[in-house]
Amino acid sequence: MAPTTKPPTDKPDHGADPGPGRTSTLRKVRDALAGGGLRQYGMMIALGALVLLFQFLTDGLFLQPRNVTSLLVQNGYVLILAIGMVMVIIAGHIDLSVGSVCAFVGATVAMSMHSWHFPWPAAILLGLAMGILVGIWQGFWVAYVGIPAFIVTLAGMLLFRGLDLMILNAQSIPVPEAFQKIANGYLPEVGPDTGYHNITLLLTVLAIVALVWFEFRRRADLREHDMPLPSMVATIVKLVLLGALILVFGLLLASYRGVPVVGLILLALVIVYTFITQRTVAGRRIYAVGGNRHAAGLSGVDTKKTDFLVMVNMGFLAAIAGMVFTAYLNAANPKDGQNFELDAIAAVFIGGAAVAGGVGTVLGSMIGGLVMGVLNLGLANMSVDSNWIQIIKGLVLLGAVAFDVISKMRGKPSFIDMVLRAVGGRSRVVGVAEDAAAVAGPTEASRVTASAVAASGQVGSVTATEPAPEGATAAAPVLGHDGPRSGHLDATEATVREPQPVGRSRPAGRR
Repeated sequence: MAPTTKPPTDKPDHGADPGPGRTSTLRKVRDALAGGGLRQYGMMIALGALVLLFQFLTDGLFLQPRNVTSLLVQNGYVLILAIGMVMVIIAGHIDLSVGSVCAFVGATVAMSMHSWHFPWPAAILLGLAMGILVGIWQGFWVAYVGIPAFIVTLAGMLLFRGLDLMILNAQSIPVPEAFQKIANGYLPEVGPDTGYHNITLLLTVLAIVALVWFEFRRRADLREHDMPLPSMVATIVKLVLLGALILVFGLLLASYRGVPVVGLILLALVIVYTFITQRTVAGRRIYAVGGNRHAAGLSGVDTKKTDFLVMVNMGFLAAIAGMVFTAYLNAANPKDGQNFELDAIAAVFIGGAAVAGGVGTVLGSMIGGLVMGVLNLGLANMSVDSNWIQIIKGLVLLGAVAFDVISKMRGKPSFIDMVLRAVGGRSRVVGVAEDAAAVAGPTEASRVTASAVAASGQVGSVTATEPAPEGATAAAPVLGHDGPRSGHLDATEATVREPQPVGRSRPAGRR
């Protein structure tokens, strides 16, 4: 029987003595930045670097409060689409129809208010219902008929674009002023005159407090279930980066007109979907299906239902994004929605999602969307030709994905990791799968199980049903954390055994 080893804690074992002049703090900083830490915070650092670059190139004009507000208002629909798209991609699918769905829902809502005289709240409910019906239609073909999502949504892109053109009949349909406030309105001001928008200041403080609370709550959950903890230095680095980003963003908004209504909608969606993906059974099942569909099915996950709900959710969020964009333009137009799906997909991949599925986060997709928005706004402020803007955005997308792929190559550390190793001795960058293999030692062919760590950081069991021949092994997924709070699929060898349903995660080592 393989010897048992205490699971890793937030105080990693660095092996060799660091030598003179090497402090424990230096080792922790090195470990936090090397390998996975670099991938985790890379996009946040890239976003900050882009902002500073454009601030320098525009002689300090980029970070004007009006520009920051425009960044949020003009890219709100893309960020909303990215929330749904990241869940689709995590599940191992792609949705090419979201742009056409946005246009179709926007045209239907505009027509309902202009020609059918719907009040704007009823028109919004109609738009949400249309989005859900679109998701049900496409989810049925993907989940229960088995047609690949790429084909279904490609057909949907053509279908809903045609319906949009039929409704509008090559004309623009205006929307009432009350409906326009969804995208162009701002929260009212209350309280004394402080020189800033008071409600925006309050929301900024609450957002930072919530960020800190959720992070330490997650650490407490990991500790309770005897799971590996990121070092405290890595946690503090993450909180400082995100907190600084929220603080600067909030102060800039508060110094202009405050939080726009679309910003409040986006904030609510980010909170809700972050909770769903990280702290619910449904969210963990999405990661399990995307990481290893076969193993998830054998473990009791209803993969068809998961696929269906993911597509329905995408339709729902596409409807919200379509109404926001229609409100932003004050009318529904025949060319609305073009290339929306490409912007959303780019935001998700820049934010750290994997093409194969099983990896990605809502927060990462938001950062990716902001990177694209900053590029658009910064290059436009510099009067760069729109053709060159497209070229640069394409290269950024390719570079972000290439960096992630190269840095994850097994046995090939990233350039930063190699530099840190040269400076500070042996850098211990060990993934969850490698830790699991080291703890297990020589496996018995008759009975070894693999642990699946879902996006919430909890542990469940992934097993198979067919009896394994003596000496045979099967690859079982190990989902750890990679990218900005995401699940990363690796494989460790394990023999198969009877299935157990996947529900609330079972702590490692408990029976």
